[in-house]
Amino acid sequence: MKWVKFRIKTTTEAEDMIISALYDIGLEGAQIEDKVPLTALEKEQMFVDILPEGPEDDGIAYLSFFVEKKEDGSLEVLGEPTDVETILEQVKQELDAVRLFMEIGEGTVTVDETEDIDWINNWKQYFHQFYIDDILVIPSWEDIKPEDSDKLVLHIDPGTAFGTGMHETTQLCIRQLRKYITPETRLLDVGTGSGILAILSLMFGAKHAVGTDLDICAVDAVANNCRDNGINPADFTMLIGNIITDKSVQDQVGYGCYDIVVANILADVLVPLTPVIVNQLKPGGVYITSGIIDDKEQTVRDAVEAAGLEILEVTYQGEWVSVTARKQTGV
Repeated sequence: MKWVKFRIKTTTEAEDMIISALYDIGLEGAQIEDKVPLTALEKEQMFVDILPEGPEDDGIAYLSFFVEKKEDGSLEVLGEPTDVETILEQVKQELDAVRLFMEIGEGTVTVDETEDIDWINNWKQYFHQFYIDDILVIPSWEDIKPEDSDKLVLHIDPGTAFGTGMHETTQLCIRQLRKYITPETRLLDVGTGSGILAILSLMFGAKHAVGTDLDICAVDAVANNCRDNGINPADFTMLIGNIITDKSVQDQVGYGCYDIVVANILADVLVPLTPVIVNQLKPGGVYITSGIIDDKEQTVRDAVEAAGLEILEVTYQGEWVSVTARKQTGV
């Protein structure tokens, strides 16, 4: 499969306006290249795992749009046949229209033909084995070094939707899990994603893990990662659904039966989750949360205490916070 790539040189301020204008003519899914650092909110929303340090922002942006080139050489946009020249003319017209009321920089357009774009694998150059304390996290395309043969090894192939363990919030949770897991631990991982936290919990010696997620893709991600790490499928139960609002999911998960509940989610999700999840915890059970940007710490603390939980510990890494609490016995 081949693609025709339309690449526009513009300014960072004009990105959204140009993307919107070209969306109207049928060009979607812009690839954005700029040097704008992520804001705290963007970091919170994205849980960025693979983010090399970039150069200083220079205000320049490149927007790339791709149109599939069929086997007969034809192009199609919005269900209608077209050609490179027609698309290029439409793009230039839209850029001229945007230029009337804002600065778009050069506004130049280059056209290239590219082979099949392997969106899944192109970023592998950025992900390499790394350590979380004494744990080696390694993808399938790399080998374990002889000096690491005595380490606990977590095999993870990152996908397009879920994390790798590189993010600070995941590492905060892992360290807390190690403190509280026993051979009798039954664990619930809310928003399990790739299953990293639950899988490591089982590797730490937990008895059983249940994971919930909203994304159906988590089912395959968990299954693959369990297989790659030698986890018995019977030890990890995976459920899809919203545990906050869906009582049927709450019923499937069960009540008062978990020694540990871990939730590495956004702070804005932890607030409504916490008063629900106390019902899943055993009396004396431990609730480990992260995904909390530092300026949301007090918000989560308040939600945890309002749910009747006792805060045991608050830990920090970079801009991120983990709050660990306990359900009172007799509750």
